[in-house]
Amino acid sequence: MKQPEISVIISTYNAEAWLEKVMWSYHKQSFKNFEMVIADDGSKQPTFSLIEKMQKLVDYPIIHVWHEDNGFQKSQILNKAVLKCNADYILMSDGDCMAREDFVQVHVDKKEPGYFLSGGYFMLPMDISKAITKDDIFNQNPFNAAWLKLKGLKASFKNNKLTAKGFKAKFLNAVTPTTPSWNGHNASGWKKDILAINGFDERMQYGGQDRELGERLFNYGIKSKQIRYSAICVHLDHPRGYKTQESINKNLAIRATTKKEKLAWTDYGIVKKD
Repeated sequence: MKQPEISVIISTYNAEAWLEKVMWSYHKQSFKNFEMVIADDGSKQPTFSLIEKMQKLVDYPIIHVWHEDNGFQKSQILNKAVLKCNADYILMSDGDCMAREDFVQVHVDKKEPGYFLSGGYFMLPMDISKAITKDDIFNQNPFNAAWLKLKGLKASFKNNKLTAKGFKAKFLNAVTPTTPSWNGHNASGWKKDILAINGFDERMQYGGQDRELGERLFNYGIKSKQIRYSAICVHLDHPRGYKTQESINKNLAIRATTKKEKLAWTDYGIVKKD
C-alpha cells in the first residue's frame, strides 16, 4: 500500500449511529489518498462491530486505536492516534462531524509548511441529525442549505458556511473575526509539528484541550490559516454528559500557564517524564 498523503483522525466514544454516518461521508470524498485513524476513548462492542463492517465497505483504510474506558480521556487517545498515523500531515475531526465531499481536498490543497489550518462546523438540530440517511450523504443533502430548509432549518448568517464558494468563501475566511485556533472538529497540521510540542496535554479533560495544543503550536512558531468557509463539516447533535465546570476551570488554568510562560512543550503529552 502506498503511503497516504493525509491521515484523518476521528475521535469517538460509544456513538456508533453518528460514527457510521461520518464514515460514509468520507467514502464520498473527492480526494482518495487518505487513511482514517479512529481515536476511540473506550467504546464498547457495537463500535467494534461497526468498524469491522465498514472496513469491508469503504474505499479508504481504517486503523482503530482503542484504550479502556477511564472517563473522558480524549487527549490520551488522540496522542495514541497521532503515533499511528502513516502520513506526514494530519487532519483531526470528530465522530459526530460529517465531511462534505471536498473536505479532505481543501485541507490537502491549503496545507503549507509552518502553518496549521483552522476550520469550523455547521451545527444541525437533533431531528435533522437523526433523519439523515446514507443516500442523503451520498447525494450531499446534509451540506445543501435548500434541502436543510425543507427539513425545517431556520435562516441564519451561519448558513453561509454551506453556500459560500470560491471568492465568497475566501472573503468570509479573511473577514471572520474568529482567531484561527486549533479546533478539534476541523483542524489540520504537520505531524512533525505536533510531535515537536509533544502532542496534547493529557491532564486536560473536556473543554479546550484542542485550543491549548494550538496555543503551544503558536509558541513553537507555527502560524495558522482560517478555512472555516471552505472546509465544511456538519455537526450532528448530541448531549454532552462529560462537560463539567470543574474540568473546564482546570483546563483554563493550564491554558493560562501555557500563554503566560509561552510554553511550546508539555511534560504531560506523548513522551512522558521518567
